[in-house]
Amino acid sequence: MSRVSNTHPMSFLKSVVTPHKHGSLVLKASYKEGEFDSHGVDCPFVFWHEGRYWMTFVGFDGVGYQTGIAYSVDLTSWTKQGLLIGRGPRGSVTQYNIALTSLLRENDLHGRGLLKRVGGRFVGTYHAYPDAGYENGPAVIGLCFSEDLRQWELGDPVLYPDPDCAWESGGLYKSWILEFEGTYYLFYNAKNSTSAPWVEQTGVALSKDLKHWQRHAENPILPLGSAGAFDDVFASDPCVLRVDDQWVMFYFGLSSDGHAREGVAFSSDLIQWRKADDILVDVGPDGSIDSLYAHKPALIARDGRVYHFYCAVSPAKTRIIGKQECREERGITFAYS
Repeated sequence: MSRVSNTHPMSFLKSVVTPHKHGSLVLKASYKEGEFDSHGVDCPFVFWHEGRYWMTFVGFDGVGYQTGIAYSVDLTSWTKQGLLIGRGPRGSVTQYNIALTSLLRENDLHGRGLLKRVGGRFVGTYHAYPDAGYENGPAVIGLCFSEDLRQWELGDPVLYPDPDCAWESGGLYKSWILEFEGTYYLFYNAKNSTSAPWVEQTGVALSKDLKHWQRHAENPILPLGSAGAFDDVFASDPCVLRVDDQWVMFYFGLSSDGHAREGVAFSSDLIQWRKADDILVDVGPDGSIDSLYAHKPALIARDGRVYHFYCAVSPAKTRIIGKQECREERGITFAYS
């Protein structure tokens, strides 16, 4: 896969860069035992609905992931509304984890961020890990459906780790769904092993009916960068939107230096991707909210300004929540153009 050449129009790159950081968390952990987001919040997804901006996010409580929701009128001040989708009953695929990571929305980055309906229902994607703990075991990806964005029907998983595909045999991660010209694209990152160290890369599956999915033969379509690149360990968490005649994949790279940063790739067909050399959101200095990781993108535009939401992670004074230690601060912030 080629890099974006120096002749790629700088005017286009300028339309997606977000050099200014908000500098503080807009959503953070509750640090209260028994709450679904007691240990951290993660994986934002932002959209516009009924006169407000909304953000789904993932909360971790020491047992597993659950999904919450918050709202804002200005994209800066956010109010949590509580749990949106809780874990399922014992024996279900979601008994420990249910992480909603994307909703089917309009593709244009500079649109309102409106959601799409299919058969009168909104469509979301989730992933679920089979064991208790932080991302333990090989996760699966499924779809969920709602008429009102409050009550959700969870479908069975549509993608399982493929043991015959080494790059994703260890489990699946965050997914992003979009529709274009009658085809649904489900982008997702995956790992090659269930035990550390592993690498993560990004692939895609396609469907005409949201039921039958076919992985693309060229997976992973977004592989690791070369040694020393910002994404030489992970190329993960795709967020795919359209700007003019180009598809843009925002993603995070984990580098061998131990830090995660936000990058971008471009495509004309959703399959062949060219990475840009630019880091869109870098980690901050020691003492900042994103000194460890600046990762897991979710973008939306308002009045011509691009807002790049991401999960910021920094070391923190050890907190004891119940009987568990929490040694990091993991919350959500944004950068903007």
